[in-house]
Amino acid sequence: MMEQNTHQTTLAVRGMSCAACVARVEKALSAIPGVVEANVNFATHEASVRFQDVEISVLTQAVENAGYEAQVASGDVRADQAERDADVLVLRNRFVVGAVLSGLIMVVGMTHMMWGVAIASWQIHALLFVLATPVQFWCGWQFLKGAWSITRHGSADMNSLIAVGTLAAYGYSSVATFAPQILGGQNVQIYFDTSAMIIALVLLGRWLEARAKGQTSDAIRKLMDLRPDTACVIRNGKEVDVPVEQLMMGDVIRVRPGENIPVDGTVQEGHSTVDEAMLTGEPIPVDKGVGDRVIGGTLNKTGSFTFEATQVGADTVLARIVDMVQKAQGSKAPIQRQADRVASIFVPIIFGVATLTCVAWWLVGAGFEVALINTVAVLIIACPCAMGLATPTAIMVGTGRGAELGVLIKGGDVLEQAYQLHAVILDKTGTLTVGEPQVTDVVVDGVDKEELLKLAASAERGSEHPLGEAIVRAMADDDFYEAKDFDAVPGQGILAMVAGKRIRLGNRRLLGALVDERWTQKAEALELDGKTVMFVAIDDVVVGLIGVSDVLKDEAQALVDGLHKMDIEVALVTGDNKRTAQAVAQALGIDRVLAEVLPEDKAEQVKKLQQDGKCVGMVGDGINDAPALAQADVGIALGTGTDVAIESAGITLMSGHLLGVQTAIMLSRQTMRIIRQNLFWAFAYNTLLVPVAALGLLNPLGGPMLAAGAMALSSVSVVSNALRLRRFGRGGKKGEGRREKRRQRQNRRIDE
Repeated sequence: MMEQNTHQTTLAVRGMSCAACVARVEKALSAIPGVVEANVNFATHEASVRFQDVEISVLTQAVENAGYEAQVASGDVRADQAERDADVLVLRNRFVVGAVLSGLIMVVGMTHMMWGVAIASWQIHALLFVLATPVQFWCGWQFLKGAWSITRHGSADMNSLIAVGTLAAYGYSSVATFAPQILGGQNVQIYFDTSAMIIALVLLGRWLEARAKGQTSDAIRKLMDLRPDTACVIRNGKEVDVPVEQLMMGDVIRVRPGENIPVDGTVQEGHSTVDEAMLTGEPIPVDKGVGDRVIGGTLNKTGSFTFEATQVGADTVLARIVDMVQKAQGSKAPIQRQADRVASIFVPIIFGVATLTCVAWWLVGAGFEVALINTVAVLIIACPCAMGLATPTAIMVGTGRGAELGVLIKGGDVLEQAYQLHAVILDKTGTLTVGEPQVTDVVVDGVDKEELLKLAASAERGSEHPLGEAIVRAMADDDFYEAKDFDAVPGQGILAMVAGKRIRLGNRRLLGALVDERWTQKAEALELDGKTVMFVAIDDVVVGLIGVSDVLKDEAQALVDGLHKMDIEVALVTGDNKRTAQAVAQALGIDRVLAEVLPEDKAEQVKKLQQDGKCVGMVGDGINDAPALAQADVGIALGTGTDVAIESAGITLMSGHLLGVQTAIMLSRQTMRIIRQNLFWAFAYNTLLVPVAALGLLNPLGGPMLAAGAMALSSVSVVSNALRLRRFGRGGKKGEGRREKRRQRQNRRIDE
């Protein structure tokens, strides 16, 4: 739980070039007294900081003291995207110039070497120097600037590796061109092509990487684009267009066919169908009439209507979803922290390996040129960009894709926990069932059925429990008695004074010894059919019972079957008696039944499973599910439930469809699979290729230039691999039964 009196802010950090930078910025922020937690995301270049009694200027100064630039993030997705687009354009331009000049350097050098020209070698070298200098100091300026900035603070990062490597090749070649006698002769080899091509290839990788990273936030942009810029507001009897930012609660707004609803509200006049697919994942338009709730960002399909704004600005469902997705994309999975710790010591180790490489080749008598080239290859190929991108890009795309499917995931830690689930506990009423039970049986002794139902319904009018509401709905008319002294006993039933009589209505725990063997047998007969039984006592005498049945949701069976296919144990938790719960569990094939559980004990049941070494997920929708949702390793709340349940959960299913549970777990598994693939590639790449470069095995294939290409490819590959998550739910691998699930979704009109 978040500490009291804490604040949170997000800083936009510029200048980070690899995972080592992430660890450095986090360390600088965490060292500030009053900072509770600092998380830095390399993919978004943002730092999320939770703190107490610390000035924002102190936070930004700490980042700057570590060698980077920082300012409070704008929070404007469109503005951030425009800034990223500008950075991509700069990278593209620098790459194009670097590629053209590098190509010219290689053409001139190869022509002179292979065919010869009537120009002295030093003049050719001077021409190559002229071509290479803008590549080194203009195209590669960001590497030099970053290296200098971090070096001034006594550290090193990816920029340091590139800067040292390219400057070594460029500087050696410059000396060989203008003062060859220093190096012992007139025919010294030059490496302008190496330094220029390294910069061009690294820029190519950065450019492709930046373009790909831009696609990772497509989900947020799509959500933001759902909100129109203006709204038609009725003021003083006239319709006027008003910027959405200026809307106020209570405004009456008209929405025409084909327009997006600007904010949340309640329909006042008219009728229409509304497409809520982008927020809930449900493709079937929903009918809306007077009194119905409409959500900002959804699409009005057919009719025109007016509605009263009830939530505006940051309080709308769309704004809250965007905020949740942004926080999730900026979060960090536990597996990423391990990668960051490795990366934080990786660059110093590589400088040590490069130094040893240079010394070793020098000692074996290979000459300074060979030692230099192998050293440069080590420095360039070892850049840990891929390590820093492996996890956050996958989390960004995975949580974004989840939002598109109506599955809101609060963070990377939730994704990783969902991947590890061993058991899922399903609440019964309102979760597995429709939540609108119906009275099926009224059994009486010594009292009229209609009178008993009237007394029970009159008592239940003060209750919000689904079973009580079913009894009230069973009344043929509105001729209720007046009820007094109403008292609800959680998990047991109610007590009230109705028409001068003391009414008790509830389960065996509420009535206790008042329930004799005769009534017990009658109740058990109904419970065998899966019905919930409530005993009715008048003035401490049991006079009847009411049987209520709640219909299972269409997708309940498909969910249980799907969880079993994923080797996940399924448990049912309910306040109902064991017979009713067993009947439901047997019908669905549920493994474990936790019956007659009081609301406050649901969390304890979750804890018991956790004590058995299981990673437990809890699915619920009500206020009484909130403690269990919070206790579970992964709490999954139905979006049709209460705000309390949603706030307590790590995953929210906006559509309320149960198959979203399966979607969330499958998405987490696919995301973690991508993360593990990325981390394997990133670590394997450096583990395998650094020794190859140090031993000089790359030289026959191009040496440092091949190293630069491989380094660029590694970064682009992990981002591209993460982007595969954008196709999640649109088809998939053999053996996972996704085609069959798609047919099931179509049959049930459910879009995962």
